[in-house]
Amino acid sequence: MNFIRGVISGQPAGPQHSGVETIQKLCDRVASSTLLEDRRDAVRALKSLSKKYRMEVGSQAMDHLIRILQTDSADSEILGYALDTIYNIICSDEEDEQEEMQKQVDDVGAQFTERFIQDPENITLLLTLLEEFDFHVRWPGVKLLTALLKNQCAQVQGIILVSPMGVSRLMDLLADSREVIRNDGLLLLQQLTKSNAAIQKIVAFENAFERLLDIITEEGTSDGGIVVEDCLLLLLNLLKNNSSNQNFFKEGSYIQRMKPWFEVGDDNAGWSAQKVTNLHYMLQLVRVLVSPVNSPGATASCQKAMFHCGLLQQLCTILMATGVPADILTETINTVSEVIRGSQVNQDYFASVNAPSNPPRPAIVVLLMSMVNERQPFVLRCAVLYCFQCFLYKNQKGQGEIVATLLPSTIDANSISAGQLLCGGLFSADSLSNWCAAVALAHALQDNLTQKEQLLRVQLATSLGKPPVSLLQQCTNILSQGSKVQTRVGLLMLLCTWISNCPIAVTHFLHNQENVPFLTAQISENLGEDERLVQGLCALLLGICIYYNDNSLENYTKDKLKQLIEKRIGKENFVEKLGFITKHELYSRAAQKPQPVFSTPEHMLFDHEFTKLVKELEGVITKAVHKSSEEEKKEEEVKKTLEQHDSIVTQYKELIREQDAQINELKAQVASMTSQSEQMQATITQQLTQIQQHKDQYNILKLKLGKTGDQSASQGEGAHVNGLQSEELSQLREELEELRRQHAQQQTQLAEQDTLIASLKSEAAHSAEAAEGTLANAELLKELEALRAQVMSQAADINQLTESQELLRRAEAVQSGPGSVDNGVDMARVAELEKQLAAQSTEAQKLQEEVKGLNASRAGMEADLASATSTAAILQAEVSKLQQEVQESKKEQDDLLMLLADQDQKILTLKQKLKDLGETIEDEDDLDSKDQSEDDEDEEEEEEDDE
Repeated sequence: MNFIRGVISGQPAGPQHSGVETIQKLCDRVASSTLLEDRRDAVRALKSLSKKYRMEVGSQAMDHLIRILQTDSADSEILGYALDTIYNIICSDEEDEQEEMQKQVDDVGAQFTERFIQDPENITLLLTLLEEFDFHVRWPGVKLLTALLKNQCAQVQGIILVSPMGVSRLMDLLADSREVIRNDGLLLLQQLTKSNAAIQKIVAFENAFERLLDIITEEGTSDGGIVVEDCLLLLLNLLKNNSSNQNFFKEGSYIQRMKPWFEVGDDNAGWSAQKVTNLHYMLQLVRVLVSPVNSPGATASCQKAMFHCGLLQQLCTILMATGVPADILTETINTVSEVIRGSQVNQDYFASVNAPSNPPRPAIVVLLMSMVNERQPFVLRCAVLYCFQCFLYKNQKGQGEIVATLLPSTIDANSISAGQLLCGGLFSADSLSNWCAAVALAHALQDNLTQKEQLLRVQLATSLGKPPVSLLQQCTNILSQGSKVQTRVGLLMLLCTWISNCPIAVTHFLHNQENVPFLTAQISENLGEDERLVQGLCALLLGICIYYNDNSLENYTKDKLKQLIEKRIGKENFVEKLGFITKHELYSRAAQKPQPVFSTPEHMLFDHEFTKLVKELEGVITKAVHKSSEEEKKEEEVKKTLEQHDSIVTQYKELIREQDAQINELKAQVASMTSQSEQMQATITQQLTQIQQHKDQYNILKLKLGKTGDQSASQGEGAHVNGLQSEELSQLREELEELRRQHAQQQTQLAEQDTLIASLKSEAAHSAEAAEGTLANAELLKELEALRAQVMSQAADINQLTESQELLRRAEAVQSGPGSVDNGVDMARVAELEKQLAAQSTEAQKLQEEVKGLNASRAGMEADLASATSTAAILQAEVSKLQQEVQESKKEQDDLLMLLADQDQKILTLKQKLKDLGETIEDEDDLDSKDQSEDDEDEEEEEEDDE
């Protein structure tokens, strides 16, 4: 309030007092009048004064106006006056306001906004009034809420977010038939969705994408006016850095609806400023969906959708069209770059695109011609470089095609290739072309050992009459000539990318006797600030030569290069120069995102992928320089041991795979045997049915025989007994005894099988525990249990057959009496039953033989299972032992490193104490020279002895 009083006191005295008195009277009238017309007239008068006396009306009438909104909601006219007045207080529309007063006015508006939103119910009340369809209420309400969001965005967003149906009420503004309300509703939603992911998600799920795309289509897409621009800005707010909305946009098939936006006609002349702006935002919207900062899965799915719906093809058409404005062409190149980045299908399509020239040339070649042309705009050249980098990103096929255009066997003298353009830019007089060509060629070698080796074959004809020079040698020659810093940085980045992780390239580089002395001279010199970056890159290149050295050159082994660094440069100085790279300001900028964005050509020094390489190699090179030869030997021994262990583990893995295959075969055999057992079970069931029928027939016959026996019992019981022939009785007794003997034999066999199955089950369980719960063993145990159950059921069926046989024998014994003479028909039926019994006995013997075969197969499977289980246990023990040995080796190595570090620190401390005491200490260089001279004398003596 003190601020408001100060501003009020600074105004002229006369008008000030009359204005304040008038506003005071009007406020009293609004507060005390009982008639609606009086209050309406008073609010209308306050509205007319609110622009001229903004602070006075705001300080005195704000509370009265809010009360009007609460109490007089039935009268739309007074509501409109009140909303307009509050809007004038919070947001000033005066265009002729002085610039020095603008900040002061903004502060006043923010202060009144804060006063209005102190009570969250005021925002809720305003949202309720927006549901009123009356134009004089809805339009001022939209403008007022937009102004509140501009002044205090976060606070108002929080209130709307917790308000029931708050966002939904605002989304209804897009469906209003009055264009002015719809358009201001777009501006309101733009402010509402800024930097608030929760509100963005709610707006998206309120069908915002469908409505906005419909409005863009109705307004004429890219040819539309400012409304299209507002819709695109709102879409950007909803999709940027919001993975949920991006996925919803893709799943809703809205990417397909973007294709008609980019259908430009053949006549591209006369692009309006609004069309350029609209198309620029449309391209940005595509880039938001495929941005490298998104998750890889989401980006890949959007790239796939853009290819299938033809959006990529449409963008490539704009890329190759004529008459397109330069800024649209640049943004289109950047958009195509991110649509194809990392997508093999899109990269292959882009490689097949040709420019509409005569003869047709690949689009890549046309773009590279622009990149190495110094007359082209700087931003366009940066965009082409980014496009080329994205084309080669994770694209080994494309890398091979680019390198192949440089090889002698594929060079076509009648056409310009990408490789020729890169070489031309690499050795041109323009430093920016040198840098761009070097970076582009480095991307053709990124993470591709094959192409690094292939590029060593490239030969260049420098001048007539001189032999050709390799590309690697020509790069080092230009580097040693002392060209511009930008050129040297580009060449050093190319060389570092080329020879890293490629021992053959390191050997080629070291084979030139001038390279190592040049690098050591560059690193050891004390040059200016501009040269520090070059020194750091030279140190990185020399460190790569040490780390990836295979010791194939006797003069430049790892130990000799480290000794050279220690004598000529110094280890600490070398590490310090190496650290200059990451400390550079432009290094940090390039590491942030893949796209090369530079304010001026002079700032174009670092490439994004190269910063990753530096981050990866800086630590390992530092360790490699400080390590002694003994430590390296130990590390090599540990590596060999690990490789041997890996080979042993690989062998065991192959053996386990073979055993798995055998187990699968056994499973197949068990499955086949199970099917056979099921078939046998069906046969037994059928036979049991037949036996039951025979039993029924036998019972009927027994009843008949019983009746006949009762009638003749009183007459001839003694004759029946006496008439029974002794031979037939003895024969029947022998047959019964034979059946009993067979039954006892089968019972003994079943008991032996039960004992064997129990022992196998215990052994299999023990093997399963030793093999740590192998699934195959568990399945075999289950199958053995099932087989045992089948055998038991078959044994029970055999017992039933035996009982049936005994019953039939008894029937024969009964039929052999005197009464059989009177029952000839029944004897014939018994004979028929005997035939059927004989057939059943034969079938039972066959089943017994099949059971024996199954038992033999089961025994073989159990033996195989036991062998596989024991082998798996042995392999598991050996693997555990090897892993323990590897852990112990790593622990011993770490302990040795700690001891060596402590020893070095103690030596340095003792040397410093001796220096403080005044003792003279010989430097390590002198000691090395003495050791060298002694070694030379020893070699001379050995040569003399040999002579």
